[in-house]
Amino acid sequence: MTGRPRLKVGFIPIIDCAPVVLAEELGAFERQSLDVEIRREVSWANVRDKLALGLLDASHILAPLPLALTLGIDSVNVPMVNVMTLQLNGNALTLSQGLWREMEEAAPDLLAGGHAALVAKALAVVVRTRVAAGGPAVTLASVFPYSAQNYMVRLWLSSGGIDPDRDVRLVVVPPPHTVAHLSGGVIDGYCVGEPWNQRAVAVGIGRVVLTGPDIWKGMPEKVLGTTEAFADKNPETLKALVKALLEASQWLDEPGNRAEAARLLASPRYLNTPSEIISRTLDLADFHLFHRNHANFPWRSHADWFLKQMVRWGQASPEIDIEAVSDRVYRTDLFRAAADEMGIACPDVDRLPPGGHGEPLLAAVSPAPMDYPTRLMTQTTKRGHSR
Repeated sequence: MTGRPRLKVGFIPIIDCAPVVLAEELGAFERQSLDVEIRREVSWANVRDKLALGLLDASHILAPLPLALTLGIDSVNVPMVNVMTLQLNGNALTLSQGLWREMEEAAPDLLAGGHAALVAKALAVVVRTRVAAGGPAVTLASVFPYSAQNYMVRLWLSSGGIDPDRDVRLVVVPPPHTVAHLSGGVIDGYCVGEPWNQRAVAVGIGRVVLTGPDIWKGMPEKVLGTTEAFADKNPETLKALVKALLEASQWLDEPGNRAEAARLLASPRYLNTPSEIISRTLDLADFHLFHRNHANFPWRSHADWFLKQMVRWGQASPEIDIEAVSDRVYRTDLFRAAADEMGIACPDVDRLPPGGHGEPLLAAVSPAPMDYPTRLMTQTTKRGHSR
């Protein structure tokens, strides 16, 4: 027995699990006198359930998910906290080569514009064409209903006049399974964190048409989540865990360390992906932000934005007290305590005003209904009921 606190910390094989992996590889956990076992998990539902049951003490988790679990709007109702952000950016939207060819044939002028909204409008032409021909709905995947990826897809579709809940079919696919689903024709595209977009490009089945920064440059991607009960019972242990992850995050944001990070992440134990594929995005300036620009701070205004998305898309009641939920779940106090001991400066406030993070304002991307004939609207609605 070491006498050190023993923790089980989960992660999903995506590049933004890097702070968890590197804290292990660099010995940061040990330097904080922690005995940590990091566990690779298969899906976000799996992470959610294991946190709720106490099979994991903490985990790399989707930024909106602790909010949903605390509200009880997911299948599990357990109060959760987010004590630090692990990464900003890092997402992309990949479409199948077949769907892209349909878009090129249907709306070449729109695609020539290159702007994300114009690409969405080109997809809208394909959606109309498929419905008119009695063809299958365009099927797009995100990694979880309460995820930055889901909201990113919805905002993008809305910018092209596509109603995400009526005009297309949205499904959930765990990140490691996205490439296989695209290859098998089960889905037409997906939004996920890297390296799963580059994996599809590398094998020639997908085309990256949109990145996270095209919607919001600086979108909070993953956070460190744990139950509220664990945080209340183990404040010093949790502080030590945050400090270890901060050390790894600082190391990851040094450009000279990215090649070594790619090599370590490539291991079958972690991402099981060639390091050169990981490096394609890891080497891009500001595409993966692990520490700089207060990237680790759990901004409550980020939580406010996610909760507004949940309300907008019918996931949460308009009656929820957004600021109160954000304050409960996004624990800036716990983060500040850890950062202060490491001499890391924190913002003076817990929130920025709407738009202060560069996030899209909701009014700017309100969905415009497609101009369907009544017959086609009926067909589309019936398909929606069968999802």
